[in-house]
Amino acid sequence: MLFYLTLPIESKRVVFIPKGSTSNAISYLNENGYSLNLIDRISLFFIGYTQSGWIDMEMKNETTKISKLDFLYKLTTSKAALAKVVLIPGETYYFFLNELATKLKLPKEELFQEYYKLAYKKDGNIISQTYNLPVGMNPKDLITYLFQYTDDEYKKYSMKILGKYVKEEWYKYITIASVIQKESGSKEEMMQVSSVVYNRLCKKMRLQMDGTLNYGPYSHQKVTPTMIANDESTYNTYKFSGIPSDPVCAVEFEAIKAALFPAKSSYLFFMKKADGSGHSFAKDFENHKANIENVIEVKKKVETTSIREIKQEKSEVSKEIQKPTPPIIQVKKETKAEAKKETPNNNTKSEQKDTKKQTNKTQNKHQENSNKSSKETTKRVDKTAEKIQKQHTSKDEKTKPEIKKEEKSKPTKEKQATKEKPKNKEKNNNIEKSTKESNKLHKETKKEQTPKEKSPKEIWKSVQ
Repeated sequence: MLFYLTLPIESKRVVFIPKGSTSNAISYLNENGYSLNLIDRISLFFIGYTQSGWIDMEMKNETTKISKLDFLYKLTTSKAALAKVVLIPGETYYFFLNELATKLKLPKEELFQEYYKLAYKKDGNIISQTYNLPVGMNPKDLITYLFQYTDDEYKKYSMKILGKYVKEEWYKYITIASVIQKESGSKEEMMQVSSVVYNRLCKKMRLQMDGTLNYGPYSHQKVTPTMIANDESTYNTYKFSGIPSDPVCAVEFEAIKAALFPAKSSYLFFMKKADGSGHSFAKDFENHKANIENVIEVKKKVETTSIREIKQEKSEVSKEIQKPTPPIIQVKKETKAEAKKETPNNNTKSEQKDTKKQTNKTQNKHQENSNKSSKETTKRVDKTAEKIQKQHTSKDEKTKPEIKKEEKSKPTKEKQATKEKPKNKEKNNNIEKSTKESNKLHKETKKEQTPKEKSPKEIWKSVQ
């Protein structure tokens, strides 16, 4: 048995194993050229269960020989790296094959050659679906797998719906489904579009649908009058009656269902709406013409409104540009305003200096007056008692008016101070302080000028 497991077996780099038991996997491999027998089943029982899906044999060449033991072991352990490729409904084979070549790193020319060799029709051979395909698979095996998978799916649908599968008859439905796939705006509209196709075919009218000209490499190209005039293929439903000889694109199950079960209607025309949300259907050409005119009017209104909006935007932009607001001038204006704000502070400082000078002057005047009054008193005391008594009485009479004069002079000074009050709060505070100090000095001088009244005996003794 060990000798048997060392024998070589020819295998591909990537092998597909369907879901199921080990016996099912071995029977599938035998159908595809791998000679496996009872010994292989027993050895797989001890090695492990076979995996389903794509298995990478990790060989350098596409096809080479490998020992049976390695082959069986990799069936249970090795998995191939997969790439996700989506075939969008309504897309053509041309763009799908280009995507396969780039994602799976395959030669493009070889891939197209294998497609043209194995294809039953020009398009519609691969059903629209998301595929997880192994990286490193050769182009021939890839195309055969995709065609086989699609044919199995078509067979399932046909057996469920029709109870039979006739490939030629089935592909007529696939062709109608491809026209529906290209023309319908949504899945909800597919049955109504299908009814238009069947109604026109029954009345032997040409389909005259733009979607049929978006085949192969022209899938994303806008249909123009020159294209309609020059295209000589059966895809040009403006020139040729009936359906095209081949499907236009890949289809999904909803389009196939719509082709098999069209809606019951008498519609013969449909027109795409101005907002692109769907189609407007019509039973005759007059209603169809009205739908066309409606779409043209809506488009004109949209264009005029858009032009007005553009003009308004331009005018607003031009007004903003014409405004003379350079940033340098703004900075200068700000600096001048700041300078104006700073000038009152300088004025307050100068006014504070003036008030200090005035307070100093008033203090000096009070001191001079107090000195003069003290000298006069000393002179008068030196005279005789009798004269002193007389003078004392006269002094009392004189001092009273002097006090009154000084008291009268007080409000005049205070009035001057009030007149010179500053506008700022700091100036008022300084002046109040100076007036308080001057009042204190004035009281002190009063005390010095008004001596205590002495008795005649005390005055006589001081004279002696």
